[in-house]
Amino acid sequence: MSPATRSGSTRKVAVVGVALSDCGRVDEATPYTLHAQAARRALADSGLARDVIDGIASAGLGTLAPVEVAEYLGLRPRWVDSTSVGGATWEVMAAHAADAIAAGHANAVLLVYGSTARADIKARRRTSNLSFGARGPLQFEVPYGHSLIAKYAMAARRHMHEYGTTLEQLASVAVQARTNAATNPDAMFRDPITVDEVLDGPMIADPFTKLHCCIRSDGGCAVLLVAEDYVADCASEPVWVLGAGEHVSHTTMSEWDDFTVSPAAVSGRLAFERAGVTPGEIDVAEIYDAFTYMTLVTLEDLGFCEKGEGGPFVEKGRLLRDGGLPTNTDGGGLSAQHPGMRGLFLLVEAVRQLRGQAGEGQVRRADGTLPELAVASGTGGWFCSSGTVVLGR
Repeated sequence: MSPATRSGSTRKVAVVGVALSDCGRVDEATPYTLHAQAARRALADSGLARDVIDGIASAGLGTLAPVEVAEYLGLRPRWVDSTSVGGATWEVMAAHAADAIAAGHANAVLLVYGSTARADIKARRRTSNLSFGARGPLQFEVPYGHSLIAKYAMAARRHMHEYGTTLEQLASVAVQARTNAATNPDAMFRDPITVDEVLDGPMIADPFTKLHCCIRSDGGCAVLLVAEDYVADCASEPVWVLGAGEHVSHTTMSEWDDFTVSPAAVSGRLAFERAGVTPGEIDVAEIYDAFTYMTLVTLEDLGFCEKGEGGPFVEKGRLLRDGGLPTNTDGGGLSAQHPGMRGLFLLVEAVRQLRGQAGEGQVRRADGTLPELAVASGTGGWFCSSGTVVLGR
């Protein structure tokens, strides 16, 4: 698979370094520590020297992100990005970085993230938040009790009403994610679960019980993108950025045209068009899954099945490592790790799968070969934003 060149660009762009920091239960680290761990490991994975990095993208930490993170890492970048659109941030940043590298504005861009979301709550350094705030347009909804999870739950109920999607179908997403996590040594939860266990769990926001919802963990990761000129000096096989797209939809539920359509319907179409591939050619899908419904509706909107057919599509093991469309092969946010804005983890897992570095969780095509194409699609807010990136070997 030869990398596609974007219209007007002169250089192809590859991912050459990926890594996780310590993840799961990390009580003795700061978010900055996790940023540094992930960055060092990604750089080591690439085989490049630190002084190659001239761009950094980071969000979610510090008053002047990514300036504070760059200083902590000892970097003085000439290109920065602090885009913050929730879980989709990292796919959007990857698109921005790829454009900058292709245009010659940077040569090597580090995307890095770290969070101690779980440890902070355990240590009472922070509390759970019911909403993102009550200023601006949100002031008209917050007084009515629209918590973050309630908005996802309302959207799921609408899909169930419109298309007959069942709780069992949604629960099967969580079951398959846990099965995939069983072969991932970095996953926080690896013991198998059943559909009945998902359905019988404590109610969080109707129709979501506990296991319909992502876990809360600590952790971080990093991804290094470089211009094609640097690939020959790298220690690992390059994974090429073939195409990317981004889209924002709404922030208030009253401005969301259709609860059953996510912004991935636009970002996915753009990414596939720019990559010159179709959903049917994708070997591995890494999809943001803060809740089971997110996986189901994003699969529809990316074009893996028709609108309304997500329920039947996710049944019968299709999302498993050896299923028809291996999805969230590391266990996803439902079982592996979810320290906050998880989108960067999607890119790490997609790259590892394409390189053949996923260990027991490695996906193989029907003929036994490694996957050629992967898609990573992040969602932010409550389906407010989406970024989709198509990657290929």
